[in-house]
Amino acid sequence: MILGVDIGGANTKAASSDGRFAEIRYLPLWKRSPLGDHLAGLNSRLRPDAVGVVMTGELADCFESRREGVMFIASEVKRAFDCTVHFWGLGGFHESISGDNALDLAAANWSASIALLLRDIGECIFVDMGSTTTDIIPVIDRPLSGCTDLKRLMRGELIYTGVLRTNLAALLPCVYLSCGSAPLSSELFSITADAYLALGDIKPDAYSCETPDSGPKSREGALRRLARTVCSDLDELGEDGALSIAAQAKSRQISIISSGISRIAERHNIRRIVAAGVGEFIVEAACERAGLECIRLSEIYNERLSDVFPAFAVARLLSERYPVSQIRAENCEDQRGYHEP
Repeated sequence: MILGVDIGGANTKAASSDGRFAEIRYLPLWKRSPLGDHLAGLNSRLRPDAVGVVMTGELADCFESRREGVMFIASEVKRAFDCTVHFWGLGGFHESISGDNALDLAAANWSASIALLLRDIGECIFVDMGSTTTDIIPVIDRPLSGCTDLKRLMRGELIYTGVLRTNLAALLPCVYLSCGSAPLSSELFSITADAYLALGDIKPDAYSCETPDSGPKSREGALRRLARTVCSDLDELGEDGALSIAAQAKSRQISIISSGISRIAERHNIRRIVAAGVGEFIVEAACERAGLECIRLSEIYNERLSDVFPAFAVARLLSERYPVSQIRAENCEDQRGYHEP
């Protein structure tokens, strides 16, 4: 069993190379969540022969630097698993991590996805919308994106908007209600998960992060939080008013993603989009608005694998590079569970 793990700042995702196992766990690193305990639990439950790891969690502000974050995550992974561990960076797999090559691993999860898509699909723009961010990666014979988050932000290939954790105040400067327009409070009163839960686009169990008010992950709770964004109560604003805020947030997010995809498509003359992630449905709507072809990864693999695609991709890449028989031999040679080449 080859396991892939994608460790983000908010979520840790895992998938097996055969696609039979896929899981997302909300583990906010900035709150010192028990990452090591979770990984050790995966090890004891699944007993993998080898593990491939990608990460973005090094950006969490509990770390003084991204290098420190990479080294911390690598240490937790090596401590948790008693099998061979391979880390994926922009240059491919690494078996040893040091301060010198640590930043090659930083925010490289999209690179694993692209390496698999290049073989399975070919030329496309890969758009992976998660709970927090959206990657827009142009691919022809290789990825054509910037190599760091900063460069991708500057080039429009990383958009800090997601389907669950984005503050509605970051999306909407104001909303239009039956009684007139109102600016949104800049407080963290409501997030995109509330909008999509209220509209029926996600179910309560997909609301994997915390609610802004620590209240219930229910439709009524979401409507109450939406009303609070305009300093109101649900009794005052009414359900229609709260739903209007949700619909405007959805439309705005679709517009942002659509504009981002259109810019990249025009820049590279690519019109085929491959959508992945928990926000796949938003990407599809964005492509429809832009008049671009959209292929949903959930239709090629399945919905669970689309949601955890970088973890699945790194597991697949590892399984194809290292036959299981070789991995098992390495595990016998190195009882520490970490193979030094």
